[in-house]
Amino acid sequence: MSDKKAPQEHPLANILINVVIPVLVLSYLSKDPALQEKLGKVARPWHIGPVYAMAVALALPLGYGIWAFIKTRKFNLFSALGLISVLLSGGLTIYLWNKDGTVKPNAGLLFGIKEALIPLVLGIAILTSHRTASPLIRVFLYNDTIFDIPKIENRVAEISAQPAYDRLLLGATKLFATSFFLSSLMNLGLAQWFFRGFDANAVDALEKYNTIMGSITGWGFAVIGVPILIFLFFTLRRLLKGLENLTGLKEDELMLPR
Repeated sequence: MSDKKAPQEHPLANILINVVIPVLVLSYLSKDPALQEKLGKVARPWHIGPVYAMAVALALPLGYGIWAFIKTRKFNLFSALGLISVLLSGGLTIYLWNKDGTVKPNAGLLFGIKEALIPLVLGIAILTSHRTASPLIRVFLYNDTIFDIPKIENRVAEISAQPAYDRLLLGATKLFATSFFLSSLMNLGLAQWFFRGFDANAVDALEKYNTIMGSITGWGFAVIGVPILIFLFFTLRRLLKGLENLTGLKEDELMLPR
């Protein structure tokens, strides 16, 4: 039998295609050449208009997600949620853009709700999965690629500490879910911030809409992603400390060697 591992997604390529390039496309390619000339401004060769810029920005992560799934043959929940987010962005944009070049006045609120929806649903799923056969915290955080779970659970059984062990995992689950609820609120707030003062009836409303989407995507990665990673690190450290106190095992005994 071959022990060849399935190819993995490259994290740098993931960030470039799902975040950096779409941001650049929406920010710099969205200007309409005809409108630029009408306003007495210079139309650059890379100005392809808001419709084409939006199509390119959405097609890149969508195409990459499909390609990565075909190549790795592995389902990844976060990648799947990313694809769903891209499809929702495209569908919402089609709904919000009017044929006369204006944007519906509730664009900021609806886009904010869309941005908040996925982390909210994921946070709820993490909480509700705790009492199922496959808790999501065991998929994302407390799993056998990080922790020596057989050793931990054998020790728990030896000292008859199952109730305390269950409470510890429930606490970690709540903290883990809270990070996604926080992300949901921050996504909603970030969208409202960037859409403030947006004139849905302006001549260049579609261009401004694309620019705002690019800003939300770019800043969301930094303003939301970094604090959430810090929050998750705190959850991991608290879980480790709780396991140490409960089992008497040292940190290097709890975790698999790297």
